[in-house]
Amino acid sequence: MKVFLLGRRGKVGSVLGPALEAAGHELVETVEEAEVAVDFTRPEAVEDNVRLCLEAGVPCVIGTSGFDRERVAALARVQNLPVFHAPNFSLGGVLMMRFAEEAGKVMEGAAIVELHHATKVDSPSGTAKATAERLGGNVPIHSVRLPGLVAHQEVIFGGPGETLTIRHDTTSREAFVPGVLRAVERVRDLPPGLTVGLDALL
Repeated sequence: MKVFLLGRRGKVGSVLGPALEAAGHELVETVEEAEVAVDFTRPEAVEDNVRLCLEAGVPCVIGTSGFDRERVAALARVQNLPVFHAPNFSLGGVLMMRFAEEAGKVMEGAAIVELHHATKVDSPSGTAKATAERLGGNVPIHSVRLPGLVAHQEVIFGGPGETLTIRHDTTSREAFVPGVLRAVERVRDLPPGLTVGLDALL
C-alpha cells in the first residue's frame, strides 16, 4: 500500500517508516500519490494535516494525541471518509486499558499515574485520558515527565485491605508498530467518520 507518513523524522516516525517498508508498504512523498496517510506529528498540526489528506480523498490514521477530536471527526464526516485514531497503538497498552476497565467494575477507588519522556507535548497523555473515560471519567490522573522515560502507565485500584496495580511499560517505540500496521491495512474498510481505539481493530 502507498503510505504518506507525516512526521517521518520524528521519534515514532523514524521507527515507523522502515517498519512500514519492511512490511511491504511503499512510502510516498506527496498525499496525491497515497492510498493511506499516517500522522505522527504535533497536536496543533493534526487538523490541517487531516484536512489536506481528506480533501485529496485519502483516509487517515492518527497516532498524535492532544488534538481536537470533535473537529477532526467533523472533517471526516464532511468528506465522507474514514479516519482512525488510537490513544495508544501498543497491543499491551490496549490490554492494560481493558484489564483496568474490568477491575474498575469491582474495586472501590482508582488513580492513574502516567510517565513519559520530557519532550512529550500533551499532559495528561491520550492513553491516560482514554483509560479514565473507560473507568467512568472521574479518576485522578498524575503526570510525570522525565528524561529516560518512553511511555509508561499504571492504574492503581484500592479497596479494603488491598491494592491492585495494572501497569504497562513501553521501553521502545517499536511497540507501536504492530498496531499502526494493523490500522494502515484496515482503515479503508472502516465506516466514514472518526473511529477511536485499537480495540475496534482487534
